[in-house]
Amino acid sequence: MHPFWNHVVEWCPKWIAPNLLTFAGFLFTVLNFLLLSYYDYNFYASSDEHPEFPAVPQWVWAVAALNIFLAYTLDGIDGKQARRTQTTGPLGELFDHGLDSWTAFLIPTCMYSVFGRSMNGIPPLRMYFCLWNIFVNFYLSHWEKHITGVLFLPWGYDASMVVAILIFVITSVFGRQVWEFSLPGGISSGHMFELTFYICAMASNIPMSLWNIYKSYRDRTGKMRPFSEAVKPLVPVTLFLIVCTVWVVYSPVDIVNLDPRCVYLVTGTIFSNICCRLIVSQMSSVHCDLFNWLIIPVGLVTAVSLMLPSTTGASAELSMLYALAVITTVAHVHYGTCVVRQMCRHFRISCFRNHQHRE
Repeated sequence: MHPFWNHVVEWCPKWIAPNLLTFAGFLFTVLNFLLLSYYDYNFYASSDEHPEFPAVPQWVWAVAALNIFLAYTLDGIDGKQARRTQTTGPLGELFDHGLDSWTAFLIPTCMYSVFGRSMNGIPPLRMYFCLWNIFVNFYLSHWEKHITGVLFLPWGYDASMVVAILIFVITSVFGRQVWEFSLPGGISSGHMFELTFYICAMASNIPMSLWNIYKSYRDRTGKMRPFSEAVKPLVPVTLFLIVCTVWVVYSPVDIVNLDPRCVYLVTGTIFSNICCRLIVSQMSSVHCDLFNWLIIPVGLVTAVSLMLPSTTGASAELSMLYALAVITTVAHVHYGTCVVRQMCRHFRISCFRNHQHRE
């Protein structure tokens, strides 16, 4: 994609700040999430077994494909724009990778609507674990940088974006029925969607990250952190994975089936917050946080949910889930806004404008 991006960035005026391109690309993914939340909130629109939920209009898939293409292109040229305008710096890195960590749940959730909870799809619980597979791989790349000092981004990200665009385009042209098929062995299109995540992770991303970390210690090219400091970033994300999975798996009312979209929102938002804090610690060369406070409300909701009876706890647990979604989203936006403002003050720059440093 670099030849294409090199051409596109030449059409971008130099007065446009790289962070503005990054943020605009992120908003296109948010627009997709909101659009499909309206037309397919419960992921039943692709299911013939639930005719009470109308199918997603085919123009929506076309818009989704265009939005992903625009988001992917803007994400690809923001760094090039920064080098053109000589505005590269830590703020751009945090802005780019921080928003990418939130996008890690937005795009797969939109793709889930293509297959949904149909006979050819996968249940919400399995989609939950697909999301965690993506989260783990994204986090490993930044954990790798925490140790090696270099961010080795796997090419699987580019492949996944191209595949997402193609899936949306094909669905917009031929309709969701094009995915209603099974391969030998009973493997449906939804199963292929699921297997792709795990195969890419196990075949390329995880082995490459571990190899780069091993090589940095062997050749003494990395930051040579002691073991306790090296594994410290794994503590909050592992703890969150355990707490959240206990809630999702053992919920008396099966919360992930009651409102999977909101569960994905909460999970993706807290993961993004944990990841952003790791990115900040890398850039500022400070100790990584051992604990993220957003895990506390999740733990409380999990504990209360497990004590509620299944006959009367559905409405209460859903209310707690919605409250948790609001709290985590507001907290994450507040954290990101404060960090960006502090960095802008420190470097005497503007986030969304290109100009010389103020005296």
